[in-house]
Amino acid sequence: MKNLFFTILLFLFLSLSAGADDWPFLFGPTYNGISAEKGWLDDTPSAEDIKVLWKKSVGVSTSAVVVSDGRVYTMSNLGTKEKPETHKDIVYCFDADNGEELWRYVYWCGLNFKSNTPGGPFATPTVNGDGVYTFSRKGDAFCLDSKTGKVKWYRDLANGEGMLTPFQGGFAGSPLVLDKMVIYNAGAAGVALDKMTGKVLWKSDPNIAAQATPVPFKKDGKQYIAMFGGDGLVAVSASDGKEQWRYLWPTKYKTNAPNPVIYGNKIFISTSYKMGCALLDVTGNKPELIWENKNMQNHYSTSILWNGYLYGFDIAKLKCMDFATGRDKWTLTGGYGKGGLMMADGKLIVLTEKGVLLIGQASPSAFEPVIEKEIITGKCYAPPVLANRKIYARNLTGDLVCVKTRD
Repeated sequence: MKNLFFTILLFLFLSLSAGADDWPFLFGPTYNGISAEKGWLDDTPSAEDIKVLWKKSVGVSTSAVVVSDGRVYTMSNLGTKEKPETHKDIVYCFDADNGEELWRYVYWCGLNFKSNTPGGPFATPTVNGDGVYTFSRKGDAFCLDSKTGKVKWYRDLANGEGMLTPFQGGFAGSPLVLDKMVIYNAGAAGVALDKMTGKVLWKSDPNIAAQATPVPFKKDGKQYIAMFGGDGLVAVSASDGKEQWRYLWPTKYKTNAPNPVIYGNKIFISTSYKMGCALLDVTGNKPELIWENKNMQNHYSTSILWNGYLYGFDIAKLKCMDFATGRDKWTLTGGYGKGGLMMADGKLIVLTEKGVLLIGQASPSAFEPVIEKEIITGKCYAPPVLANRKIYARNLTGDLVCVKTRD
């Protein structure tokens, strides 16, 4: 019996360890773009250590990847402008080790040709338990079985629930699974569905949503959602969707795409189109402005907060700024473009718009990459993803690449 007990404990430990470095949500399990993974890079790394494991052509999209239980999920559209009948979104599931396609789910969804935003899906899938939750430009909310790709439930948030489609290309925020709910940036302040059935639990005014992903936070022991809507930042109660406060942030075209960055009772917001950024104090019943400037203008990507400093893309510049004051610490120009980034073990993992992978220690003094290597070509807007010693990157036109960081 003692041997059986220790065998069970070992099995549970290994099972938990195997999934400890998964990345099941666009900004990771802690919603901030920071991975807890350690030991993923050699002590003396070089560009030669970064080797391609597999590569796939998946179709047009800015959707990033998520990784769960040895599987990789992403979304794309293989349609062409001249052939509307080909406009179909695809949800893919690949084997994380070798890139073998395990399943795909296909449904009709028009491409985007009415604005200068990229085509294909914007949102990244979210994996929770045995469900894969997706959101299309047109408002299609699916829950698929993570192992088979079969539909568990479907709800049309635009035509079925009356949520108005955002102007710049359509719906874009990734689904947020929180407790028994899955929450979408649709309407003025979100929509919540039962994650098991798709039943509507609460929904907001159908007015124009923005493109950011909902971010959870707690205050006084209660759960709230920060929703970057078309007119600004809104905080709602997670239990019933009731609005708690609103901070106006009227970005041109209602394009509030980067996520709010939350730390304690502070919320940082940033957008492009000459809006800039601001830090808000949400201790009281309404947000109070701490500072506002144009030093950081996030366009597609969201900044990362680490040890009191923000790291992010100021349009086409890579930058570090002081979270408390909004003052710049360093700025890098030349060739970065509107890329994406994440962090693990104190290191920034940056993918430039041209597909160059940069890895280096996060520091307010300087950014000195120990790895600099092109791993993919073409425009890259989706953030890179590290999961279980592999880094995934994809470009706008359909290439998805997986590279290993060490043996």
